[in-house]
Amino acid sequence: MTIELASGVGTAVHPLDDPVRASLRGEHRRFAGWVGRVGRYDPDVARFVGHPPVLDEQDWADLAALLGPGGVTGLRGSGHVPPEGWTVVDAIGSVQMDGSALRVADDPEFEVLTAADVPEILELIARTEPGPYAPRTIEMGTYLGLRVDGRLVAMAGERLHPPGWTEISAVCTDAEFRGRGIATRLIRAVGAGIRARGERPFLHAVAHNTTAISLYETLGFTLRKRGQLTIVQAPG
Repeated sequence: MTIELASGVGTAVHPLDDPVRASLRGEHRRFAGWVGRVGRYDPDVARFVGHPPVLDEQDWADLAALLGPGGVTGLRGSGHVPPEGWTVVDAIGSVQMDGSALRVADDPEFEVLTAADVPEILELIARTEPGPYAPRTIEMGTYLGLRVDGRLVAMAGERLHPPGWTEISAVCTDAEFRGRGIATRLIRAVGAGIRARGERPFLHAVAHNTTAISLYETLGFTLRKRGQLTIVQAPG
């Protein structure tokens, strides 16, 4: 598999080794902004930035141009040494999990969420904190939700979309409805849609969320690799 980089130089990279740039060069190109080898999603869609494994001086300058003064983003990997004026804010351990063996199943109880549901989605995200979700994240793929008495209480959907793969993300359930297997059903249902397109599911989780990782393993996900997200802030 070759991912064509912004510079026009082809480099043999597995799609999951560089999922942001692979998505921005493919299925999600309509959301992409590029400066040199660095790409980013429209911030109303997602806050992800795609970049080479090792950033040179020009890459850092291009990243600063994309982020703007004081902009904050996460960089894939560890060992990044930013130029003067940049700040390393945090480092977060992560895991990437391969869902090729996920046991999938359609579930008619879930509804496909639309842009009209975004206010409720953002309220649910705020209550459950599964990770970042922007006003237009719903445009990245199909999101399924569960309503109880008309109220959105659980959801999951599709996020990054490198060639041949789709990321399952935003898996969340209101506290009062946990422990009923809803998250499991949602993951399998989202996975069914991915599998129907001939693609394979994958996902990311923070390394310390061992409860979620254990759940994913019972569903057929396997650890592909461990990594780190380095949070950096551009000069003000």
